[in-house]
Amino acid sequence: MRQTIIGLAAIGMAGCTATADDTAPGQAAPGGAVMRMMCNAEAVQAYVGQQADEVTGAAILKNSGARTLRWGPPNAAWTMDYRQDRVNVEYDETMRIVRISCG
Repeated sequence: MRQTIIGLAAIGMAGCTATADDTAPGQAAPGGAVMRMMCNAEAVQAYVGQQADEVTGAAILKNSGARTLRWGPPNAAWTMDYRQDRVNVEYDETMRIVRISCG
């Protein structure tokens, strides 16, 4: 039983490893070089004031160049980890986007 638990933990940890170049699978630039995905919050500031929903989130993710999106509900406690490939979208009680940042 103990070996099973240890084995399952090892399998779970395998998915948590990070690589030095932090690239997305299948993202190749011309010439075969791997392309980095980095958030550009300036490119999506026009979404501030819009409704926070799945469609808007997908557009923000695509147009920001980020790999992941993190929603920030009202009065959310943010973690202190910074990820250059993540876009943060904060919204208020009325589900309107109030801030978009990277990290």
